[in-house]
Amino acid sequence: MICDGRGTPLKVVTTAANVNDVTQTLALVDGVPPVAGRPGRPRRRPEALLGDKGYDSNPNRDELRKRRILPVISRKGSPNIKGLGKLRHVVEQTFALLHQFKRIAVRWERRTELHDAFVSLACSLICWRRLKKHRS
Repeated sequence: MICDGRGTPLKVVTTAANVNDVTQTLALVDGVPPVAGRPGRPRRRPEALLGDKGYDSNPNRDELRKRRILPVISRKGSPNIKGLGKLRHVVEQTFALLHQFKRIAVRWERRTELHDAFVSLACSLICWRRLKKHRS
């Protein structure tokens, strides 16, 4: 999953249990929709990508830099980047919100499209609740 700085889910990809997270990095980044807000052309790419050591890969770092995205990813075998845990808390909180939906916490569906539909519905509900909370 990739989310914005406030924890709003932007893109979710379902993979098999034995697939490394690093293989889906570019698919997640490319799947981010345009972000509106400021006047002018909407931004299509995030400015920076925060990730844990599971996303450490030199080819991915190079591809992110080609896309003008700053990779903020700890290297394997080195100490963690100071303060990264506070920033990664946003993503972990979003996963916790997704797991409040019992059907998503444990995957019972054999068909991927059914599970993806439930995840999309849960992400939509999370976004709707944030908009509702923001407006009131």
